[in-house]
Amino acid sequence: GAVVVASVIGFLGNEAVAIFRITVGKDIGSAALIADGYHARVDGWTSLAVLVGALGVWLGYPLADPVVGLLITAAIVWLIWQSGRMVFIRALDAVDPEIITELRHAAQHVPGVQALAEVQARWVGHQLRAEVSIAVAPALSVAEGHAIAKEVRHQLLHQVRYLGSVTVHVDPVDEAGEQHHQIAQHTHDGLPVHSH
Repeated sequence: GAVVVASVIGFLGNEAVAIFRITVGKDIGSAALIADGYHARVDGWTSLAVLVGALGVWLGYPLADPVVGLLITAAIVWLIWQSGRMVFIRALDAVDPEIITELRHAAQHVPGVQALAEVQARWVGHQLRAEVSIAVAPALSVAEGHAIAKEVRHQLLHQVRYLGSVTVHVDPVDEAGEQHHQIAQHTHDGLPVHSH
């Protein structure tokens, strides 16, 4: 009787905490809070495992307890892998490729953008920061290119979740891309000849 009550209360309490942490973590973009929510969920499953193992032994199946323990261990390992992977990827400044796709899609659909030379993003805390290099018609004025860049920034901030800041670089379409921004070999302050 007491084992059943304790197991059910333990499961319900931990599951409520898990749902809360995972929901808030997703709302604010916190991989650590989501991982902590999964940890609470595993604690809840462990409470249920105690109940299932105890019931199995009580019904005459002495191996029920170790089998359930192994199943819970497998679930814990899987959740640790998933949660740890998210946190580790964020620590290395990686972002989900879907986010880059969202950034590209939103920027490409702004009138006046003829091409995208580069799209980068990284997590800083709970927010994304992005850099986008757009290519526009070479005949546009600086003001016209700037207006297109402002609209790209506006669209990205509205369409990409967790995006906190974005820098938009503007190049003429015939000079877009990294190869057009390299500085030829030169020297300064007595340093050896080099390029950037």
